[in-house]
Amino acid sequence: MSLHRFFLDDQVLSAEEGRSFALRLSDADAHHARVLRLAPGEHIAVVDAAGDCFECEVARAGDDVVVSIASREGGVEPAFRLTLFQALVKGDKMETVVRHATEVGAGAFVPFSSSRCVSRPDGAKAARKRDRWAAIARSAAMQSGRCAVPEVAPVATFQGALERLGAFDAVVVFWEEAAFASTLHDALTHVEGVVGANVAVVVGPEGGLSEDEVASLLAANGAARVASLGPTILRAETAAVVGLALASYELGGMGAGPLWPAEGNA
Repeated sequence: MSLHRFFLDDQVLSAEEGRSFALRLSDADAHHARVLRLAPGEHIAVVDAAGDCFECEVARAGDDVVVSIASREGGVEPAFRLTLFQALVKGDKMETVVRHATEVGAGAFVPFSSSRCVSRPDGAKAARKRDRWAAIARSAAMQSGRCAVPEVAPVATFQGALERLGAFDAVVVFWEEAAFASTLHDALTHVEGVVGANVAVVVGPEGGLSEDEVASLLAANGAARVASLGPTILRAETAAVVGLALASYELGGMGAGPLWPAEGNA
């Protein structure tokens, strides 16, 4: 059975001097710990602000959770970084995307607006949604045993998304109108096996990306390629998770090859 997992925002466990010490949990995580009714002697997993993973034994739980380090975990993250550029989708579909994409290894999310998006939050509403998506990413990282919480960027305009794509080593644009012969393998060949490869995966909204938008996305990065997810039409939220999982597999994750120690765990 996997251990309950907690992430620390500003505490590095290797810097703690005493054998036992209190965890500086966020308000949400402190509430979660109380709900779990952690008992002395119980073991939990803790990922600190340096990204190091530890198995800790609970000494006391109440207003504070006091622990001692039992062992350092061999936590792993992929040797590559996948960022999902997801066009805004309706209702709670983005929550589904963030949750499941975190489970399959997303390193970051960039929600963006495109011409066929139905949902177009802005201002305070967009900020609230981002906070909600960030909380879901954190919860999914805890549940799935990740050693890092994916970053959720503010909602970007389409132009803003284009400007960010230039920094990536590879960009894969999944488009339902792409020729089936446009394979993910071809799109990622030049970064397969490259430790630290920074890869962007782009998925459109319910109505898909327009031809002009795809052309702009491909022009934004010389290593950008369009790829197909097969002959059937997938829902936007399905395409995001399937596309990300397939990209992870192609790059050596998802059982296709070795995972590498998370930064700080080498």
